[in-house]
Amino acid sequence: MMSTYIDYIQEIEERKQQGLHPKPIDSAELLSEIITQIKDTDNPHREDSLHFFIYNTLPGTTSAAGVKAKFLKEIILGEALVAEIKPAYAFELLSHMKGGPSIEVLLDLALSDNADTAQEAGKVLKTQVFLYDADIERLKNAYEAGNSVAKDILTSYAKAEFFTQLPDIAEEIKIVTFIAGEGDISTDLLSPGNQAHSRSDRELHGKCMITPAAQQEIKALQAKHPDASVMLVAEKGTMGVGSSRMSGVNNVALWTGRQASPYVPFVNIAPIVGGTNGISPIFLTTVDVTGGIGIDLKNWVKKVDAEGNVVRNEKGEPILEEVYSVATGTELIINTKTKKLYKGTQELIDLAKAFTPQKMEFIKAGGSYAIVFGKKLQTVAAKILGIEATPVFAPSKEISVAGQGLTAVEKIFNRNAVGTTPGKVLHAGSDVRVEVNIVGSQDTTGLMTAQELESMAATVISPIVDGAYQSGCHTASVWDKKAQANIPKLMKFMNEFGLITARDPKGEYHAMTDVIHKVLNDITIDEWAIIIGGDSHTRMSKGVAFGADSGTVALALATGEASMPIPESVKVTFKGQMKDYMDFRDVVHATQLQMLKQFAGENVFQGRIIEVHIGTLPADQAFTFTDWTAEMKAKASICISEDDTLIESLEIAKGRIQIMIEKGMDNGKHVLQGLINKANKRISEIKSGEKPALTPDENAKYYAEVVIDLDIIAEPMIADPDVNNDDVSKRYTHDTIRDLSYYGGDKKVDLGFVGSCMVHKGDLKIVSQMLKNLEEQQGKVEFNAPLVVAAPTYNIIDELTAEGDWEILQRYSGFEFSDLLPKSAARTEYENIMYLERPGCNLCMGNQEKAARGDTVLATSTRLFQGRVVEDSERKKGESLLASTPVVVLSAILGRIPNVEEYKNAVKGIDLTKFAPPVKQLVG
Repeated sequence: MMSTYIDYIQEIEERKQQGLHPKPIDSAELLSEIITQIKDTDNPHREDSLHFFIYNTLPGTTSAAGVKAKFLKEIILGEALVAEIKPAYAFELLSHMKGGPSIEVLLDLALSDNADTAQEAGKVLKTQVFLYDADIERLKNAYEAGNSVAKDILTSYAKAEFFTQLPDIAEEIKIVTFIAGEGDISTDLLSPGNQAHSRSDRELHGKCMITPAAQQEIKALQAKHPDASVMLVAEKGTMGVGSSRMSGVNNVALWTGRQASPYVPFVNIAPIVGGTNGISPIFLTTVDVTGGIGIDLKNWVKKVDAEGNVVRNEKGEPILEEVYSVATGTELIINTKTKKLYKGTQELIDLAKAFTPQKMEFIKAGGSYAIVFGKKLQTVAAKILGIEATPVFAPSKEISVAGQGLTAVEKIFNRNAVGTTPGKVLHAGSDVRVEVNIVGSQDTTGLMTAQELESMAATVISPIVDGAYQSGCHTASVWDKKAQANIPKLMKFMNEFGLITARDPKGEYHAMTDVIHKVLNDITIDEWAIIIGGDSHTRMSKGVAFGADSGTVALALATGEASMPIPESVKVTFKGQMKDYMDFRDVVHATQLQMLKQFAGENVFQGRIIEVHIGTLPADQAFTFTDWTAEMKAKASICISEDDTLIESLEIAKGRIQIMIEKGMDNGKHVLQGLINKANKRISEIKSGEKPALTPDENAKYYAEVVIDLDIIAEPMIADPDVNNDDVSKRYTHDTIRDLSYYGGDKKVDLGFVGSCMVHKGDLKIVSQMLKNLEEQQGKVEFNAPLVVAAPTYNIIDELTAEGDWEILQRYSGFEFSDLLPKSAARTEYENIMYLERPGCNLCMGNQEKAARGDTVLATSTRLFQGRVVEDSERKKGESLLASTPVVVLSAILGRIPNVEEYKNAVKGIDLTKFAPPVKQLVG
């Protein structure tokens, strides 16, 4: 009979061939066999088994952790004798297991009658923070029954000794720089989307960061500077744009950070990253999760003349001057007391923003989770003891400006805030803990979220979350061996945790591969909601949604809370009238272009809330705007809507939630039905006038106000990666927005893609209408380039089928997906036909389907980063240009970008996505 241990040894040999260490153990079955071999002193595998038990077992609530904790308890009680693991060492091992079974064992021992053991267990418990309600209840009951050890532990918690007893942060941190790239560095460089399948195998995934050559350079720098940390730098750009991507931070930490625990392999913390223009906000949150440091280097500044005016080049772009060099190998010093960056004794920049009191706490504790749980634990312990908690943590910054109104985000944060000064109205810049209403986990980061939940010992979703969803969209297009191995396991874990899951672990309802953002947009039934989702495009058109790393998603699921400063807002309003032949996607691109022109190249959206007064546009269409705000580098976006439009959006959402219920997707707690009930309540509040749609106050204060002139948008707009720009830092940004005429009607297009979260039902109707239109004009439709069409959701296909549009699409297509026969391998070559693909992310995700290397792709999606939708070939750079649906469809038919007249003829009589600004100001 084959043993799980022999299987494990075989896997180790296979990994050795790839230059990998043994995979960390999470299986109870395997660890049980290892323990049996440890107990047998003559076992030939005993030495290896001891090593695996001590150094290679995952902590938290993995089934292996349960077995490990139980065996350590037996050793402490003398029921098992292991010469190499004395009781004192067993306690140390328990102290590194973070929660769940280890806390249960420590409480068993601390509350036992054995005084010596109880004292030792109590000492270890005082260092732990990942305690949940059941654990606290045991301590409370023991304390009330007069147990002195329980009292001692609770007293320690009330003083927050788990934090105060930690070593202080070093006054000086030596760093040596490594330029990871010039220009904005996308998280795709740190953790490529096409390697998403390996993210939960941290060592394997680490091999995909940047390039093997870069990894060797980092190792060489570490060898040369053993007492310094390597800082990854985005020269002339922002670090970590594109997504939050915990795996990106994990990879940086794996190569440049330090091991979190000697007993847990490949879990590293404390990376240091820098960027000329700082760190992308959602990426910086992820850096905080690992107790890392993110630095706004400001090492290049705009050149100014004698009058103080910005000097520009022939293209009208600001000329940059280097203030100081951070070339690879530069030795710098961070002083955490003065909060300055030095080169030798020369002061370079102030680092106060990187070392706020809160961030200092994250660094000291090894990450933000420990602080979140620690604060909660201190509060609860003090309450049980009936005493005041000792002031230990930096007080939350509370900014309140008398006589100043509130922006929409300030209103939402004030309503959802917990633990703030009662009666105090908070403005932007205040640090706030907020309750979260809706949480989303996506499938390529979900396995990491599950790992995070296990590591923080969480077993069930927080009861204060209104609804949470686990998607299957990023792995929808190809049901390959990797997906088959990972996704069912993920769905089972999340379903048992309490989420609504795209796939039913029991297989009773049809797998739903709908794009996560679309589902979250539908299940958000209150414009006052706060949404946290595991993707940068979690940007709903109802409520305020924050894209987050897999760890922050786990924290929101486990605690129902998130912590962040209230962001500043930029108000966006519109004037004028859209031209008949324009699509709303063009307005979205023009917003970015006009904003950059109005503010002399400064992106005022970066790191802020875009409060868009979109008023008359229902949630599906408005989502095209909010979704794109990730590419504008905004922290989030809020749509200010008219009452009637909001009601229409909520009714659509109700209908779609009902479809999910009818499919059998609701759970035992009737979460989906609860959302419909809440939507009904909200609709009645709006209709009665009791609580109209959310608006900002008239006297709210904004960082900036942008007015978009619809009258001057005369042509379709294209976001261009500008892959051949002489200035490398200007390539692959989303800031190069060009009109159709720029391309002269002759730029070759190799593939068109209509899909991703940016499209809605109307876009698919546009495709069918255009095909009919062109057939009438030309007698037939021939594709001179492949056109890939992926509806974002199944309900859109159902609605298009009922309305007759899907039949038209089927008629023109050369391929249609089948759920009964999903693709088992990614397509590598395309014919000049239309492909109707399964709902999901498809090409936009870049982890499964790809365009052919070196192709020029015209897409409706959001991603134009190098290698994402299309990789480079030896002969030519791949480029992904982003445009509206009609432009993409026509380009695929022509095999080139059309000229303006061709475009106008092709869209005659077609119902494009239209937008008319609200007639009146939307303020409360």
